[in-house]
Amino acid sequence: MTDDTTTDAPERDAPEMQVFRVYIEATAQQVWDGITSSEFTTRYGYGGGVDYDLTPGGDYVAHTTEQMKEMGMGDVAVTGRVLEADPPRRLVQTWVAAWHGEETTLTWELTEYPGPLTGLTLTHDCTGAQNTARDVEGTGDAIQGGGGWPWVLAGLKTLLETGRPMVGSGG
Repeated sequence: MTDDTTTDAPERDAPEMQVFRVYIEATAQQVWDGITSSEFTTRYGYGGGVDYDLTPGGDYVAHTTEQMKEMGMGDVAVTGRVLEADPPRRLVQTWVAAWHGEETTLTWELTEYPGPLTGLTLTHDCTGAQNTARDVEGTGDAIQGGGGWPWVLAGLKTLLETGRPMVGSGG
């Protein structure tokens, strides 16, 4: 008889190019502000504030929350550089999670429709960055930090549409 509860199988590969889409009942400017302003980022997703210099070559920093610091993280969760900014339609940036150090690229594309309604497409290019790809694809336990981009985008949508954080979301 064998014990099937353990395995030595390697972790599976996550897609290197990940695309997430969500439609939010808000203007493109409101969605843009939700992405780029600590006023909003502290209230959805994993809850850290952000600093953006929205000029090409400008710095991006996502700060940790007190809860993250209690888990042993430093002051900064993610860093990057702004590659392109066309408010409120398109933002391209690098994205480096402190716990992996793998540089990846995010592209945020916003399309405004009547309503107001905004289509948000987030493309995360994780080419050569499998640790990051596995973290952001959203196949883990969302409450324990494995919700990735689907968790973050659901929180953004909920906050902008209702004015309140999604259950378990934010700092």
